[in-house]
Amino acid sequence: MRRPIAILGSAVFFVVVPCAIAGLLPWWITRWQFRDPFLGTWVTQAVGVILIVAGLPGLVDSIRRFAVEGLGTPAPVAPTQTLVVTGFYRHVRNPMYLSVLTIILGQGLLFGDWRLIAYGAAFWTVCHLFVISYEEPTLHRAFRGEYESYQHNVPRWLPRLTPWKKA
Repeated sequence: MRRPIAILGSAVFFVVVPCAIAGLLPWWITRWQFRDPFLGTWVTQAVGVILIVAGLPGLVDSIRRFAVEGLGTPAPVAPTQTLVVTGFYRHVRNPMYLSVLTIILGQGLLFGDWRLIAYGAAFWTVCHLFVISYEEPTLHRAFRGEYESYQHNVPRWLPRLTPWKKA
């Protein structure tokens, strides 16, 4: 796939998928109305803002890397041509899903709404099942030894503190 097409496809994916999952659905659940903060303190709301702000760069960077470095998109119908193992992908294999989860949980804390926390748990469960049943086997078939090495060195969900360096 040519880079301009990959960038356009990734931009469309960003607007359609993560923006809907981390923006439209939380709005639909809460109408972004504040409830009493968790634990009765504004500190939980501040943590929520921090999580939202922390999740955005990981999401944008991951999608950008798929287009610019991988010459593809995050969508299974137009996958990358090369395995992306730079940026946040050096710390964790699924930074895009983790970024979206962080944004969802941040909104749950900000708005004091348990429904968003439950939605975040459901989102993670669906992502985990998708990763183990489709994504990892597909990446293994496409990138064989390169993906195996990456898989053995970079955790699926809990980020490693030091970035992995490809041999």
